[in-house]
Amino acid sequence: MGLPNTVKIKAGNQLIDIKAFNAQESGHSLKQQPVQIFASGPSVAELTFTDEILSTATIFVNGSLSLLEQHAFKLVVGYVISDARFVNHQTDILSKYYQGQPLYATLAVFEAMAASQPEVMIRYHESMRVVYPVDRPWGVQVNKPWHGRLPLAAKLFDKHWLNRKKPLAEFASHPSFIIDSQSQPQPIGVSLNITHGFVEAGTVAYVAVQLAFSRGAAAIHLYGIDLLNSNEPRFYEDADNKAPSKLDKAITDRIVPSFNLMGQIYREHGVSVINHSPISKDLFSELEVAAIN
Repeated sequence: MGLPNTVKIKAGNQLIDIKAFNAQESGHSLKQQPVQIFASGPSVAELTFTDEILSTATIFVNGSLSLLEQHAFKLVVGYVISDARFVNHQTDILSKYYQGQPLYATLAVFEAMAASQPEVMIRYHESMRVVYPVDRPWGVQVNKPWHGRLPLAAKLFDKHWLNRKKPLAEFASHPSFIIDSQSQPQPIGVSLNITHGFVEAGTVAYVAVQLAFSRGAAAIHLYGIDLLNSNEPRFYEDADNKAPSKLDKAITDRIVPSFNLMGQIYREHGVSVINHSPISKDLFSELEVAAIN
């Protein structure tokens, strides 16, 4: 059963269509230009935002979109949210800073947005694209009352199929995925084309890199992938509004091995992944380290 090309979601009193991401859609191509991805690690607060950084094609994830308040990025080419829990914890980020930038999110995220901020969905849905976790197409749902109802998108497709968790090993022979089934304690993988789904690794930044590769980036620069200081508030948080983080539980077993696999595979395909975080520069063996951070 293929992934749905379009889903219908009810926002307010309107039924809106949201297209699924398709790498062949010309308007979403990065046309072999370098792209930078901003995660939310505290090191971002120490970064000097040069003219070069502000002029480079940029993808934001989760709360890093709030950088638009202080800095005039000239080419925002994407915004990625993979976990609906972000919508629940940081509703103000969307209301303050989202103004129709290309948004790539899971079905669960769009369901959460439709319930909490239907006006955003109605106004900007043409700029939105669904991306699917390959092993659980519906994604991570929020434990909220609106998720107890049968989602509209699932009415049109097999809900059990959309929610069913599949072993990554099932995709080992698919040409769009590289799966390491021998990795312990669990298999890991990376997508070569997220038209067919992305592989999760415990952080939204991993999704954003797969998106950038699928869209034809020439090189991918990562900022704020700190990991080692995940107990500290993100750069846009303080101690009072800090959302929970599970990164510390997943770093060794999942995140680092996944990024190392990604770095190796994408390099073999001619695309470098460069880590600009001074905090995590020694964690990864297969990511390039920026000379100057």
